[in-house]
Amino acid sequence: MGITIQNITGNTAMVIWPKMASCADSFYSVMYHPNWNSMLSSYSRKSFQKEERVPTSRSSFVVENLTPLTTYILCVTCQSANPSSDQCRTFHTLEQDPASASNTKKELALGIWLTSSVLLLIIAGILLYGCLHLLCRKRQEQQEGQNRTSAGSTGETWTKSTAQTSEEFGRQSQLIQDTEGKNRGGIQLATIIANPLTCKKPIMQTSKSQEPVPVPGQYSAMN
Repeated sequence: MGITIQNITGNTAMVIWPKMASCADSFYSVMYHPNWNSMLSSYSRKSFQKEERVPTSRSSFVVENLTPLTTYILCVTCQSANPSSDQCRTFHTLEQDPASASNTKKELALGIWLTSSVLLLIIAGILLYGCLHLLCRKRQEQQEGQNRTSAGSTGETWTKSTAQTSEEFGRQSQLIQDTEGKNRGGIQLATIIANPLTCKKPIMQTSKSQEPVPVPGQYSAMN
């Protein structure tokens, strides 16, 4: 069939094949498998590890993700048919290139860095949310405490004002009573001075059972 394999590296290889008239209305199947053993394996499609379908408009394909320093068998058939020996070729991948190895390491390091960055961002977001939640809670508690203190101060002020008002009212009432008492005492004193006879006590009449006291003049006349 004239299959050729070119540009073999540690991870890739290019396979080229001539176009087949029988595949004009179908597709090409590119099948490959590592560590092929012709004594134990048959040319059945089930024996191949990987299979790629290629449009009939193409006659080449780049196989990727190969293992370095590994022997592969590769077959090209028409429309997923079981391959024959003339449709297959074996090739051996090379040692991994230093540039490719460094790129792989860079990609691995980049992936680890991205994963770590995402995890750190998630942790930072959780911590920030927790801090903001605690801060809001503390502010709410402080505001409630201030409101309670203000309410208590207002109640005490109102109580003190009420007590002061009651005390002042009592003082004013006592002052008015004292003033009225003084005025009444002055009026009574003035009345007594103006009418001295009013302060004398009236003579109480004796009981009819008591005998009248004889007057000395009357007793002489009787004798």
